[in-house]
Amino acid sequence: MITRLTQLAEFVKSSGRRYRIAIAWAQDSNSIGAVYKGVCEGFLEAALIGRKPEIIKVCEKENIDYSGLNIIESATDYEACRKAVDMTRSGDADIVMKGLVGTDRFLKAVMDKESGLMEPGAILSYVCAIDVPAYKKLLFITDPAVIPFPDLDQKIAMTRYAIDMARRFGISKPRIALIGATEKISRHFQSSLDYSVMCKMAERGQLPDCIMDGPVDIFLACDPKSPEIKGVRTVLEGDADILVFPSIESCNPFYKGLMLFAGAELAGLICGTVKPVVLMSRNESLLSKYYCMALACMMTKGSKN
Repeated sequence: MITRLTQLAEFVKSSGRRYRIAIAWAQDSNSIGAVYKGVCEGFLEAALIGRKPEIIKVCEKENIDYSGLNIIESATDYEACRKAVDMTRSGDADIVMKGLVGTDRFLKAVMDKESGLMEPGAILSYVCAIDVPAYKKLLFITDPAVIPFPDLDQKIAMTRYAIDMARRFGISKPRIALIGATEKISRHFQSSLDYSVMCKMAERGQLPDCIMDGPVDIFLACDPKSPEIKGVRTVLEGDADILVFPSIESCNPFYKGLMLFAGAELAGLICGTVKPVVLMSRNESLLSKYYCMALACMMTKGSKN
């Protein structure tokens, strides 16, 4: 079982495979530094798409030898997105990643019905693994980036994606916490009503093998002492692997707070696409971007798990 992101990187390196990644609008130091680290460690081949002089300038500033990097000129950010998606769709790249371009423009290329990377009929969502020093293992959370207010069908899709990712990390029966402000089901909170349906689905085997409870708060989900303190019985026992949030407004600040105040790092991916799509905030650390690339390699079809 992989319990830390450092183990994820070592796992990918041990596969002996090189994965090809295309980065759209790549002229930022963290993206270039992260991909260069993967190239030097032998598991990545990189295509950096953007303004070539600016990419070279960043490389020189960071003392990066760009002779082994494929730098592809692109006049605009959206053109860079289109080129990166086209390369991935055609098989010239295994993974596509967002650089300095805005999320909306990047996703416009990814979601294009004619030339994008969407799986037919799929729901697009985001799952990430967070390495929090204070927690004994990785936490998988969804959705901090794509679906503003997921309905029941979207929550189910989010959960399935998270289960699939957790299993790649060796968690055969993940514990899933459906997060709310309170453990009580209330008609005032639509998410709590959705959660009751999902728990029944898990109980009946309509969701992949898992242990699920909700709504629960973060304490009941992740603190073994809290169920006794609060007097609430939960099958999670304060040992959750996956946290499903009711909205971006709750999930996004949660993970950013962990990164800013708790020294957390993350590895995350867009799910619902035919090839791995790495979507990160432009101010994410070099290390988190490196871990995202490693995760994309592990989630690539045909990779050894």
